[in-house]
Amino acid sequence: MDAVNAFNQELFSLMDMKPPISRAKMISITKSAIKAIKLYKHVVQIVEKFIKKCKPEYKVPGLYVVDSIVRQSRHQFGADKDVFGPRFTKNITGTFENLCLCPTEDRSKIVRVLNLWQKNGVFKIEIIQPLLDMAAGSSTRLPHAESPARPDGCPARGTKGCF
Repeated sequence: MDAVNAFNQELFSLMDMKPPISRAKMISITKSAIKAIKLYKHVVQIVEKFIKKCKPEYKVPGLYVVDSIVRQSRHQFGADKDVFGPRFTKNITGTFENLCLCPTEDRSKIVRVLNLWQKNGVFKIEIIQPLLDMAAGSSTRLPHAESPARPDGCPARGTKGCF
């Protein structure tokens, strides 16, 4: 549990810095996540909580943390033994809803990460496509939402959109 606490402190210390986050800091966060791999569920939950609770300007750095952890885990242990990717997938729609609360000028960075994930096969297209739609603004409702869009193209009343 010490490794998880160390990761938590490392991640939340991001808020003491002004974005953009340095490469050295990102490496440090990623290393502490990999050290806590036995408690990977806690690590994922901490990152999701960070993205949910942080100020808008820290949303994209939170996504970069997800990207860095998943790519390092896949590189170090192989795609078949990566535990972080599948775990991040469980709540990825909710995580991206929180990510979409970032400043408007940062939205292209979210799309860029998703395109890289698609290109490199980090996640399946069935997972990435709804997120791309959400980030690009072409679909502002969740894929499983039953409420239809209004004729003017806006999401139905009561649904929570990305933008």
